[in-house]
Amino acid sequence: MDRRQEILEAATKSFSLFGYKATTMDQVAKLANVGKGTIYTFFANKEELFHEIVFAMINEMKVEKDAIISDQFSFQENAHLVLMKMLEFRERHALLAKLIAEEKDMQTPIVQAVLVKVEQEIVSYIAEHIERATAKGEIRQVDVELVAYLLFKAYMAFAVDWQVTHDHALSEEKIVAVFSDTIFRSLIK
Repeated sequence: MDRRQEILEAATKSFSLFGYKATTMDQVAKLANVGKGTIYTFFANKEELFHEIVFAMINEMKVEKDAIISDQFSFQENAHLVLMKMLEFRERHALLAKLIAEEKDMQTPIVQAVLVKVEQEIVSYIAEHIERATAKGEIRQVDVELVAYLLFKAYMAFAVDWQVTHDHALSEEKIVAVFSDTIFRSLIK
């Protein structure tokens, strides 16, 4: 493995464990088993290193979502699969989970900005699929950006936020049923 990749992996581990604010370049250097100066030969500062890691994470999310989408499935089936994959990714990806927690607890500006970027990428991705479904005649004409945002936020609310204010999490089947009976029903021609 090359030094740059070792640094990226060490930084990912540090950001995942400690968050952005608490991660130092000294920690990253120790985890990567390199001198701090070596990090600066590849990255100008912690912020640049952080952005590189986050954009790699976004690309990983896209690859995983693209792998499950099929032309054989309806818009509703694909939308469900993609949104559940996003939630699975959010729950199992330590870096994203740590960033979400840091944003809520400390409201670190760079973390807030990165999470906005992640959300924009996800909403944009959903919007692309809505546009394709509209072009195929599967769903009616809608304001694509607003519907993509609605789908993302509604799914996040049901799949993640619900359990914070209720004594139980909603099952995947229940979430699908709610979306099928409401949002998807209004979109399908």
